[in-house]
Amino acid sequence: MTTTAQEFLRNAAVKSADIAHRQTIRKNIDSYDVAVLRGRARFQNWQAARDRCQAIKREAIEHLDQYLEQFEANVIKRGGTVFWAENGEQARQYILNLAASNNVKTISKSKSMVAEEIHLAPALEEKGIAVFETDLGEFIVQLRKEPPYHIVTPAMHLTRVQIAELFKEKLGGIDTDDPEQLVAAARVALRKAFFSAEMGITGANFLVADQGLVAITTNEGNADLGVTLPRVNVVIAGIEKVIPRLQDLALFWPVLAGSGTGQPMTVYNTLVGGPRSATECAGPEEFHVILLDNGRTDLLADPEQREVLHCIRCGACLNACPVYRNIGGHTYKTTYPGPIGSVLTPHLRGLNQFQHLSYASSLCGACTEVCPVKIDLHHHLLENRRNAVNDAERPMLERFAFKTWRWSMGGAGRFAFLGAAGKFALRAFYGLGAKGSAIDPLKPWTKYRAAPPLPAKSFRALWKENRASE
Repeated sequence: MTTTAQEFLRNAAVKSADIAHRQTIRKNIDSYDVAVLRGRARFQNWQAARDRCQAIKREAIEHLDQYLEQFEANVIKRGGTVFWAENGEQARQYILNLAASNNVKTISKSKSMVAEEIHLAPALEEKGIAVFETDLGEFIVQLRKEPPYHIVTPAMHLTRVQIAELFKEKLGGIDTDDPEQLVAAARVALRKAFFSAEMGITGANFLVADQGLVAITTNEGNADLGVTLPRVNVVIAGIEKVIPRLQDLALFWPVLAGSGTGQPMTVYNTLVGGPRSATECAGPEEFHVILLDNGRTDLLADPEQREVLHCIRCGACLNACPVYRNIGGHTYKTTYPGPIGSVLTPHLRGLNQFQHLSYASSLCGACTEVCPVKIDLHHHLLENRRNAVNDAERPMLERFAFKTWRWSMGGAGRFAFLGAAGKFALRAFYGLGAKGSAIDPLKPWTKYRAAPPLPAKSFRALWKENRASE
């Protein structure tokens, strides 16, 4: 077992026993579930909408090279620049070079999971550049020096009392837990960032190929300010975010809102395509789009699992997952937690180190049922498990156990022999426990429950007796 897996198990045990934490998460997710049910009910046929989203994303991913090149060409036509980053290091270095050439000291950044994926903010801060997260949830976790807890709601794990204490400590002059006053305090702090930033960095919900437009969705309008006020605007997005046509947004925007927050439409839906023209009064002087691969083309090359790239980052699978609801987002120690993260992370960051995530699931299928683009998530978790067995490093004891099992199943005599050996071993274990020995192999089980009684006869013996009596 890797160190990452051991840490995951330790943290999961701690969080699942933290009743206050579980109550906070359950309350917040339950409120989202109610809203999302209302959001889906607004569709005349929700399943037909899912089918159509799946078909559009399949078209985009199956012809990804064509649509990405079309997107690039249209951005360049408007005076923008497109940079293809093979990995996180290339993406970070491009932004650092851009910041240096424009003498950037302050950056306003809106929500971007891809920026989290490549650890962009720490790299910028290391060079003395101040980075302000302008999404309210991201701003809160930045003050706490934590990664986002959830794809959509980064501060889901915190109560308003905890946020009030945080603002009192970090911002000063706060002596209330009233949500409106807390938001007002954050607005005052962030306004300085918006007006002082020389560069704005945003993510992208969708990249529209036929128009060369970046579609950005927020509920706070912070991305709009990050685009229009700074001199330089940088969009960083995974290559899988492309969709073929502008008209596809007529479906994807309400589906994303309905699955993510239950809204008919997210409050701010913005299309950006390049630097401002001579006739425009607002917008950046420079517009850059970074298209990040970072392992995505390797996943694209796998016809069995490439549909994982269909994900639109709505967070619905996290809210539905019973494991996520009990152990929380930070336990995963990955950019993308929950079911989608458990499927995607081994492909992006290495199967060997993150193979344990495929087992962090009950395989109940709830994630698949709620996915708006119909990704077969629990099936892909099984495929990752198979890949781990075939290709990743597995514990020596596990390999020995399976080889022994395979050998024993190869003949009736072998099976009978190992059955007798197992019966002897169980009696020895029970004997150690009964004597109160310091070495009690049953202690992890009997600490919380009674040990099951040993059967007097094996199944084989009972079968022979029953056959003889016929």
